[in-house]
Amino acid sequence: MTYIDLNYEPREDDLLVWFYAEPPAGKDMRYVADRIAEESSIGTWTDLRTLLPEIWEKLRARVYEIDNTAGFVKIAYPLHLFEVSNMPAILASVAGNVFGMKSVENLRVLDIRFPKTLVKEYPGPGYGVPGVREMTGVHDRPFLGTIIKPKIGLPAKMHAEVAYEAWAGGLDIVKDDENLASQDFNRFEDRLSLTLEKKDLAEEETGEKKIYLVNITAPYREMIRRAELVRDAGNEFVMIDVFISGFSAVQSYREEGFKMAIHAHRAMHAAITRNPKHGITMLTLAKVYRLLGVDNLHIGTAVGKMEGSAKEVSMICEEIQGDMVTENDARFAQDWAGIKPVLAVASGGLHPGHVPAVVDILGKDIVIQAGGGVHGHPEGTRKGAMAMRQALEAKMSGVSLQEYAETHRELKLALDKFLKQ
Repeated sequence: MTYIDLNYEPREDDLLVWFYAEPPAGKDMRYVADRIAEESSIGTWTDLRTLLPEIWEKLRARVYEIDNTAGFVKIAYPLHLFEVSNMPAILASVAGNVFGMKSVENLRVLDIRFPKTLVKEYPGPGYGVPGVREMTGVHDRPFLGTIIKPKIGLPAKMHAEVAYEAWAGGLDIVKDDENLASQDFNRFEDRLSLTLEKKDLAEEETGEKKIYLVNITAPYREMIRRAELVRDAGNEFVMIDVFISGFSAVQSYREEGFKMAIHAHRAMHAAITRNPKHGITMLTLAKVYRLLGVDNLHIGTAVGKMEGSAKEVSMICEEIQGDMVTENDARFAQDWAGIKPVLAVASGGLHPGHVPAVVDILGKDIVIQAGGGVHGHPEGTRKGAMAMRQALEAKMSGVSLQEYAETHRELKLALDKFLKQ
């Protein structure tokens, strides 16, 4: 029984997965393609009396394309194979046991195409790009943000003061770092209350709307309790470490119905996305998280300290903000069926000198987040925030950073420091 059918034309209601695969020694691509389709749908390693012909015909995956040179295998899965509203179970099939098989040397999910019928089962972002822009009144430029540094260690009162300095200096967004939870030196309740007080003060002084992304990542029941505290305090956003929390937690949280936007941090993603021959691409994860309903998503920078090429990062940005054709295969153009676009987040080793390149690569519908690039300014956080705002003003005005720095001291000091590192 083979799952290979190279004459098969995928249907609109098939779920498509594009794999990179390497067969083990002594085997060819047809062998490995059959094993992937078998394990990820209804087969196993031996013949089964229980696999009835009608089950086989209705539920088997079909390998419809094999590229021996590139190592590509494309598989179509019938929608009847899945509980369509259960994302964890879907991923358990197409990206589950297949990674542990001896019959595959290396395996990577390059892309996925969800059928429109499935897409309609998911809420998508509650706010997305248009909602966050309406919330903040920022319509014609990227957002600027920072992460409180050091990553952990600051008491709640000092954390709030640093946030205030960043907002007062001109940034739109302040974010907890991914590993700041409710440690004994900075309890969640204290940090939330004190930081929101400073947020109100910064809004009053600047006349601009400010955003606080407070990290509620925790075991699920505690995460919900913290979300309720954020809601009751009147904050508009929460932050969740989505990969660490798990697909089930993200889907369940979105279904709770909180009227707060979700900032999705992707900590730990590189454990499965970084190896170019094995794992799952960030593009694939980004599609999943858009379906599940995050409003902001970290996607990389193409500059700074994080791995990821400009092509890869811009492709992810395009995918979470519109419809696209991936690598010239029209079948993988995702129909989002009206699901809102996600605000892309560029974060990781950024400073004012990177602003023009990030905008050129990712466009306007982004958050440019700089942690050390703000707090590491020679004159402190507020001046670092001012330098970021000045860098963005220069870029949006079509002026080079060096020219703008001639009349903006904060930017000049930042460039003098960071461009030499």
